[in-house]
Amino acid sequence: MEQTLKTGLSAAPEADVAVIGQSAFQHHASARNLASAVSLYIQGDSEHALRALEGSETGADESSVTEITAARAHLQFELQRYEEASASYTRLAALRPQDSEARSSLGLCLQHLGRYAEAVENFRQALALGAKPLEMQLAIGGCLLHLNEPQEAREAFEAALARVPDNEAAMFGKAVALQMGWEFEEAAALYQKILERNPKAEDSLINMISLSLQRKDYPMVRSYAERLLVIHPDAPTALEGLTVAAFAREDFESAAQHAARLTELGRPVYNDWFNLGVAYQRLGRLQEAIDAYQHARDLREEAIYAHVNLGVAYQELNELTQARACFERAIQIAPDRDDLRFQVAWMAERQGQLNEAEAMYAKLVEKNPALANAWFRLGYLQLQRGNNTGSIAAFEACVSKQPDWPEAEINLGIAHSNAGSYEQADAVLRKLLGRHPDSVEALKGLAAIALKRDDRENGLKYHRRLIEAGVATSDVLYNTGLLSQQLNNPEDAVRFYKLALEAQPDFAEAKLNLGHALESLGKADEARACWVQALEVKPELARGYFRRTA
Repeated sequence: MEQTLKTGLSAAPEADVAVIGQSAFQHHASARNLASAVSLYIQGDSEHALRALEGSETGADESSVTEITAARAHLQFELQRYEEASASYTRLAALRPQDSEARSSLGLCLQHLGRYAEAVENFRQALALGAKPLEMQLAIGGCLLHLNEPQEAREAFEAALARVPDNEAAMFGKAVALQMGWEFEEAAALYQKILERNPKAEDSLINMISLSLQRKDYPMVRSYAERLLVIHPDAPTALEGLTVAAFAREDFESAAQHAARLTELGRPVYNDWFNLGVAYQRLGRLQEAIDAYQHARDLREEAIYAHVNLGVAYQELNELTQARACFERAIQIAPDRDDLRFQVAWMAERQGQLNEAEAMYAKLVEKNPALANAWFRLGYLQLQRGNNTGSIAAFEACVSKQPDWPEAEINLGIAHSNAGSYEQADAVLRKLLGRHPDSVEALKGLAAIALKRDDRENGLKYHRRLIEAGVATSDVLYNTGLLSQQLNNPEDAVRFYKLALEAQPDFAEAKLNLGHALESLGKADEARACWVQALEVKPELARGYFRRTA
């Protein structure tokens, strides 16, 4: 809390200064220099007033030296030369040990220099010497806030309020101390009390926005931010608060509008452009997001998420070369980020550079075996190129790191099945189905394995479950009919063949086998009609017919 600086210099010389008498001081050069300094100061020329005091102490008595030191300190403070002023006030305090104003002024200089602990000590000395208690307690409290000592600061402000209960500066300082101590309810009550008396108290509005953000009370953030904008239409804190509140309610259009206004203020702030990029990206306005992220990156080139989000935006536009370059730059900034190395490998895979991608995934899991997603991609690439043994090892590692990952378990089952390990494949997929009874992919896998093993009963069971799960494709219905027929259930076979033909009328094999099922039921005419229709759709079915009949 800044205090009024008092040094003893008046705005104009007192009337009796001109009739001091024939003292040594009046005739000494120091007196003339001091008078010149005062004259220049009255005319508003503090710089030359300070220069006029140069050399004034030579041969001067102690009283004159003290007067000149006080004048010099005052002028240096007014010219914001706080380092020089603090040296002058330190000297003045030594010359006048009982002068409370010298101590309080020294405290102000130190406060301006950010030397808050020293400032507090001097304010306390000034208070002990009789300085105005209210001003000193406010100053002490302000410095303690800067020192991150909210409890001591609170005590100082409470001491001030004990003297003047409605002092706004003391109430505000105590509210800040409470907020710093996470005592949000009491802090908010004080800010609101200030705002009731002074609705345009910008600092209280700003801190209520901050406090509401800390409490994640986004409707209140919005309310106080809108009040601040009425007073200050371009208040950055208000626009920042509105941006965060809009993100919280997933109103990305409003978030983009507020963030765009922040960027129009002309201040080079990374977060303004970054948040604008995020908002545009969530709106699907990817090129605008890229432009915003590029501005953010230019403002803070070492900010890793500017590169990462820029890479993701390029990736969403399928501009994979640019995306990969962004992730590679991010890796240069954070070499230990395995997630970024995964992204580079993923870009290589999407670009069709499969061998390079596989090598990258292999290197990643060697360095960090806990990376389940890298094990998954490694297993998938190995599965695609027929390396079933490698694929099985990769997917087993994957599910050991992330046990409930259905896609990984399905791929593990496929790899076992491709390797001819049907029992292992069946065990993996049945375990998955136990946890996820409606897993269509697990049912498909189990049905396929049953067919490969000629396990007709389980094959039929899993095909029926697929139909119950809504997977009534022509192939599933046909297989269900065929398995029913093989298990001597021609009535069901006929029903499922007909359903397959409803789904795919030109399904020749379904027509053919429907004829066989009908024949077994003694419906020879219908059977022959089906066979004729099958041959019309697919004449090659006639090959070998006469050899079979012979």
